[in-house]
Amino acid sequence: MNIQEILERLPHRYPFILVDRVLEFVKDTSITAIKNVSINEPYFCGHFPVKAVMPGVLIVEALAQTAAILASCSSEWSPNNSLFYLGSIENARFKKIVTPGDQLHLKVEVHRRRTRVWKFKGTAYVAGEIVCTAEMTSAEGKVSS
Repeated sequence: MNIQEILERLPHRYPFILVDRVLEFVKDTSITAIKNVSINEPYFCGHFPVKAVMPGVLIVEALAQTAAILASCSSEWSPNNSLFYLGSIENARFKKIVTPGDQLHLKVEVHRRRTRVWKFKGTAYVAGEIVCTAEMTSAEGKVSS
């Protein structure tokens, strides 16, 4: 799935779209995506100016966006009439820092699904090494006017 197809699945736009490409997808089961980390990201001018480090919360957000793509492609919901809201983050662990030039590989697996509520396990890698793990719960909600 290329960036254009991702933009059809997610409501996020620059500067907050954190998935560049989907490499693998197995309906209702798993997804692998990438985020190319560039020095041009707006958060690098302040986090940290002496040594640019991708904020951990944005790594988790990249995993959450990857999970939303998995849910969107596995079900009937569409970002045109509903959103996929992050409900909880549990057991988030950060093992290594992510810096400009890294390619973040985002692997998300479905652990459980109940109608509109999904439980995911996400792992982010750089060069084959784990940089972050987290469990997330997300749910579909209607867009209110």
